[in-house]
Formats: sequence, structure tokens, C-alpha cells
Amino acid sequence: MIDLGHPLAVLAARMPWAQIESKLSLAFAHRDRTDRTVEGADLYGPSVTLAGAGISPAGRPRQSVRPMVALLGLRHADNLSDDAVIERGAQEVYFQVCSGQKCFEACFPRDKAQVSRFRKGLAEAGVQRPPAR
Repeated sequence: MIDLGHPLAVLAARMPWAQIESKLSLAFAHRDRTDRTVEGADLYGPSVTLAGAGISPAGRPRQSVRPMVALLGLRHADNLSDDAVIERGAQEVYFQVCSGQKCFEACFPRDKAQVSRFRKGLAEAGVQRPPAR
């Protein structure tokens, strides 16, 4: 039971989340790796093997785009540090509504390393913060 007139609830309803997620998910998809040849030897003599080609499913799964974008939006709107935005996200139900949570979670599942990696990934993808007015 929340107030749908709260600014963060209104923002959640008005943001084009599907478009944002479709544009940014490409920047955070696992990349196709280029192959390399590995020379070695086995019982039958010298050999050359092709290694490292294709998309690897290894590593930590990517975070959902919407909660990360919402975290960065709150971080910039209130001029917070990564630690402070994580703490505030875990305490504020309206922020969790904005980030797409279906129900309140006391331990919002993010850490500051994920926020900084996401921010760096946005910069690498060419997404820049708008210039100051």
C-alpha cells in the first residue's frame, strides 16, 4: 500500500523502461570473443588448437538494467555516494517501486562494486551524463 502520487512512483509509471532496457541491454550483453590458436604437444606430437571463440556463459550474471539505472538516477538526483545510494535503496520503499521491485526487500541486493561497474560500462558504451546547465 503506497501512495501512487509520490514522485518516485509517478516517475516509475512515466519512464520508458522497455526502451531504456532494450538500448542498454546490448551494451551489457556478453561479447563474442575472438579466437586464438594455442600450440601444444600431446602423445602424437605437436598440435595447434583453436581456443576462446564464441560467447562465454562464464562469470557473474549481469544485473537487471532497470534497478541499476534507477540506482544511478537516485545517486545523481540526490548527489549521493555509491554506499549512500545502496543504503537508501534498501530503506526507501518508493525507490524500490521505481526500480521495478514487486515487493519491499529489506536487503536491496546490490553492492557498491556493481554500481561502479555498471557506471563504467555505461561510459564505455558511450552513454554520457548530460552537460551541466
